[in-house]
Amino acid sequence: MSKLKCLAVWLFLSPIFLFAQPDVQLATVFSEGVHVKEYLVSQKYDGIRAIWTGGQLLTRQGTPIFAPAWFTDKLPRVWLDGELWSKHNDFEFIMSTVRKQVPVDGEWRKIYYMVFDAPDRERNMTFEERYKRYTRLLTILDLPHVKPVEQFSVSSNETLHSLLTSYVEKGAEGLMLHRRLARFSNGRSDNLLKLKPYMEADAKVIKILNGTGKYDGMMGSVLVEMPSGLRFKIGSGFSDKERSTPPDIGTYVIYKYHGFTERGIPRFASFLRLRDTQF
Repeated sequence: MSKLKCLAVWLFLSPIFLFAQPDVQLATVFSEGVHVKEYLVSQKYDGIRAIWTGGQLLTRQGTPIFAPAWFTDKLPRVWLDGELWSKHNDFEFIMSTVRKQVPVDGEWRKIYYMVFDAPDRERNMTFEERYKRYTRLLTILDLPHVKPVEQFSVSSNETLHSLLTSYVEKGAEGLMLHRRLARFSNGRSDNLLKLKPYMEADAKVIKILNGTGKYDGMMGSVLVEMPSGLRFKIGSGFSDKERSTPPDIGTYVIYKYHGFTERGIPRFASFLRLRDTQF
């Protein structure tokens, strides 16, 4: 076998091999100036974004997802966009399951593909049309692990925030808003909005700080750096297991917060999860 062919085989089998990054719509944050009647609303699922290209399951970064054959064999030969999800507040399990190159069947039996879009650029469909399309496709398909995400209308911003409270109390991460008449477009725009009861961002871990009292000998907090260069500590939101195995220096954590202090530091910052650059 030639060196060129050997290289091609190695690239294909390599765990770091990436497919071309797929086109995906990315959300911006909801603001009160939005006319909610222009949108369809759905629950936001705290899982792993997954793009079904019609023959390959990928993350939005283009990383192959090694799902069991039974999970994808009967999916339609059309483009689908959705979230791999199990249940509320189960992100660590979902991430652990989805990132394995050798899938564990028993784990995948707990995973659902929550489909919220079916782009079709040839027909240049609006989102409202695409919603009807994926609902029809998946209803006919009738697979227990593939579910169409329900989209619904909301009459006012006041009603929207009441719904947000109701969904969050049941364990949901928040709500998503798709502009009804928007055509599919790659990248971030206000055609897709996310609404949560808090803001979130990520920051780079600079230093691990020892705990005191109950957490003596374990991680007490992490010193992190924002993209602006401003540094601050995050000490809440970690489980005892996470304090025993703190994140590596240089990795990124996702944290939630509620506005900023006068110095520009995120207020009430609390750890949510590690950021995996592949996902």
